[in-house]
Amino acid sequence: MIITDSKPYIGRFAPSPTGRLHIGSLLTAVASFLDARSKRGIWLVRMEDLDPPREMAGAADDILRTLEAFSLTWDGAVMYQHQRHAAYQAVLEQLQQQDVVYPCFCSRKDIAAAKPVMGVDGWVYPRRCEDASWRIAKADKQAAWRVRVPDAVFGFDDAIVGHYEQNLAKQVGDFVLKRADGWWAYQLAVVVDDAEQGMTHVVRGQDLLVSTPRQLHLQQLLGFSTPHYAHLPLLTNAEGQKWSKQTLAPALNWSAKEALMNQILDILGLPKRPESQMTCEQLLQWATLYWDINQVCPEAQVVV
Repeated sequence: MIITDSKPYIGRFAPSPTGRLHIGSLLTAVASFLDARSKRGIWLVRMEDLDPPREMAGAADDILRTLEAFSLTWDGAVMYQHQRHAAYQAVLEQLQQQDVVYPCFCSRKDIAAAKPVMGVDGWVYPRRCEDASWRIAKADKQAAWRVRVPDAVFGFDDAIVGHYEQNLAKQVGDFVLKRADGWWAYQLAVVVDDAEQGMTHVVRGQDLLVSTPRQLHLQQLLGFSTPHYAHLPLLTNAEGQKWSKQTLAPALNWSAKEALMNQILDILGLPKRPESQMTCEQLLQWATLYWDINQVCPEAQVVV
């Protein structure tokens, strides 16, 4: 695995426009922003708008306005994944030429019928479509594309969580790069875009920790450098559910933005602020001076 050490710092915040930003999103935005700015690095924004059926009209613009309202200013132009189909297709064709991907015609029902084992992120795909006769029988359907994974351990040292690893064959299985409905899978898009943007550091939520070994595998197949990873603690509601759009996390209240920023800085382990009345811009400038990713607690925290 190639770890980038000598390149200038490039980090990013990559929300999905399926709704307005909530406190979990703010945690990721602020932490990634502070990590970049404390190292005099570049902080980019990428809109991960790969799944139109799940997107909310106007959400992308609202996200950008919210970042500006909280004084989270980004560098350069925003990247939109919906404009990147040609880049993803080129990488898929490269993997096809390497003979490390194959078409898959399995439905969820087909996979369940094979009685697969449960892995870290759902069923471990039982490789039914590795059988040519099975593929021929299903060839009238639109195919997804899966990448083969080796029976090998993929691990890395996370700046917050510590060492993390998976045996991809046993715990994940061959995973989808392009869905049968024609939309690109997150795992492919994120690897291609991180490489395109020269990402050296990725600060994101722990809900994506289990995805990282898959991304390491793709990076190795494609000859891409592996960024430094840091996976932030999850914020939960009183019932222990991760705050998300699915658990009806309330949108950020702009009129209380200083209070919310102070709450986020507390969660991230920043020391007590020197003044009680500071704007978001002042809070971020101060926090940049005292930012230490080693002070971030990896355990989930309840936020009500």
